[in-house]
Amino acid sequence: MSDAKAGAGHGSYSSKSAECSLSTESYRRHHEITVNGDNVPQPFTSFQATGFPSEILREAQSAGFSAPTPIQAQSWPIALQDRDIVAIAKTGSGKTLGYLIPGFIHLKKRQNNPRLGPTVLVLSPTRELATQIQDEAVKFGRSSKISCTCLYGGAPKGPQLRDLDKGVDMVVATPGRLNDILEMRRVTLHQVSYLVLDEADRMLDMGFEPQIRKIVKEVPSRRQTLMYTATWPKEVRRIAADLLVNPVQVNIGNVDELVANKAITQYVEVLSSMEKRKRLEQILRSQEPGSKIIIFCSTKKMCDILAGSLTSQFGAAAIHGDKSQGERDHVLSQFRNGSSPVLVATDVAARGLDIKDIRVVINYDFPTGIEDYVHRIGRTGRAGATGVAYTFFCDQDSKHAPELVKLLEGANQRVPPEVRDMASYGGGGGMGRARRWSSGPGEHDTGHGGGRHDSSYSGRYGGRGGWGMSSSPDRVGGRHNDYGQQISFESSAVQDSNATGSSPYKSFHESMMAAAAAAAKNSKENPSRGRSPSRNSGWGDNHDRARSRSRSSERFEGAPGTVTRISYHESMLAQARSSVSKNEPTSYHAYTDTRDCKIEGDPKSCQENSHSSPDIGQALFDKDKSTHESNPSYKEQREEATLSAEASTGN
Repeated sequence: MSDAKAGAGHGSYSSKSAECSLSTESYRRHHEITVNGDNVPQPFTSFQATGFPSEILREAQSAGFSAPTPIQAQSWPIALQDRDIVAIAKTGSGKTLGYLIPGFIHLKKRQNNPRLGPTVLVLSPTRELATQIQDEAVKFGRSSKISCTCLYGGAPKGPQLRDLDKGVDMVVATPGRLNDILEMRRVTLHQVSYLVLDEADRMLDMGFEPQIRKIVKEVPSRRQTLMYTATWPKEVRRIAADLLVNPVQVNIGNVDELVANKAITQYVEVLSSMEKRKRLEQILRSQEPGSKIIIFCSTKKMCDILAGSLTSQFGAAAIHGDKSQGERDHVLSQFRNGSSPVLVATDVAARGLDIKDIRVVINYDFPTGIEDYVHRIGRTGRAGATGVAYTFFCDQDSKHAPELVKLLEGANQRVPPEVRDMASYGGGGGMGRARRWSSGPGEHDTGHGGGRHDSSYSGRYGGRGGWGMSSSPDRVGGRHNDYGQQISFESSAVQDSNATGSSPYKSFHESMMAAAAAAAKNSKENPSRGRSPSRNSGWGDNHDRARSRSRSSERFEGAPGTVTRISYHESMLAQARSSVSKNEPTSYHAYTDTRDCKIEGDPKSCQENSHSSPDIGQALFDKDKSTHESNPSYKEQREEATLSAEASTGN
């Protein structure tokens, strides 16, 4: 009886649609529907035009639906022709009923024995989405006496296996759990002729492609396959080309760019991490008591912290991946019935959570990608309702600014000037740069966003002690040392006085090269064995004083008082002389090596290479000798060295 009704309704569709005030093309244009495929049927613009069985129509009316959503209106007539479909639409567009109702009609046509396996198989990425699909299937299929079970991980297998043993018409499953049961040989898919991949993009993002392909191998090749997705990346296109046969593609909106639901009012607030908690409580207090609100966090720990602090005042509860399935079901049940009107969640609730009366979504932490942002705010404004979304945008989120600006503009939402500034710098500068780069030349930025001098090259410390090109005309480069003192290259050291017509300012690399050349030239004119720079070496006086404090000869007891500036090497030798004169142990390896001796075992040669007095050379030799006495071949090596030295002297 139901088959006849379905066929009669489908055959009389053209006469009914002619009575519709909107033509097919105007309807598609109004709802931004585009289709790709051969002989695509006209959309069902009303429930009466569908010709669905009366029991299904009654369920739709009791659910409060007055007309099909655009994705339903266009995909239903295609699915009723037993054709493969790729449907691309944003979250909250009614995709679930878009494939469930044609699946019910397909079941009635097939009339398979459910004890031999299911006829309809729906794959979904998460437990929450799977159980939600099952709820919709039970609600709309109850009057049609359609049996359904849900297979998902995190719950005991016993009840699920018992449902399969009794026989079911439809199975809704996550790929992992279904593969487990297939390996147990407790279910067979040889009767499946209607296969649905819901949230296909999400399943691929979660790495389920191998499991999906393994499941599809168990399904007969002669089947009808429907793929529903919110985005259309190349990974989804590839698997669609492999699994579907001559599909009709239905797009709602522009599939080449991510769009947000225009029924959602989006507020993006730029603030620091310390300001989040206070602003969150302000938003919660401003809502009507009992309003359903979802707060999204990036970590499970933050979910628990926020839920714990908000429970007493606002009735909050947390849900994330570490919760058991029983705990998650309990929390969602409390959220649905209003006993816990505030739900704090990770992205586990970003997709598939279909609760019609969610009024506000708050992004306490910005997600890792703009697609997750769209799915998060899509928890509100569903099924034709309106909603509000608040998003806290911090400095570390600045890399998402360009995409966020594009998304807000596409949905006709206000873009905060700070976010637009971040986007204008490519999204890599952060809030600090975007809001504080307008400082004048020489003005320091004390913010945490990585400030710097105007027109400067920021080093690894982002303006705090990094190299920078100063705008002052008497110096072209400078930096701060660890004491906060300015260390600069003087213009005489980095400018070529012989260059004509060239800019007086040079790049950082050119300045460094010029300074090195000037230092080398100065060292030739004023030779010194030490490594400390002289006053004319191109380094600023402050740097000289800093090095003088750290390596001054006055630090070492016993150094000649007349020496005011000596090299590091000379300072170490002075310390060694002092140690020898006091008969203190001398750290041999601190200032020489046995390889410094021209002839091993010769204290004079050690003396020559250490540039020290004879007593220092003898000390080094004694140290070297005591080190090698324990070596059995030491005496033989020393004799060979002595013979070689005598031979060379004789020549």
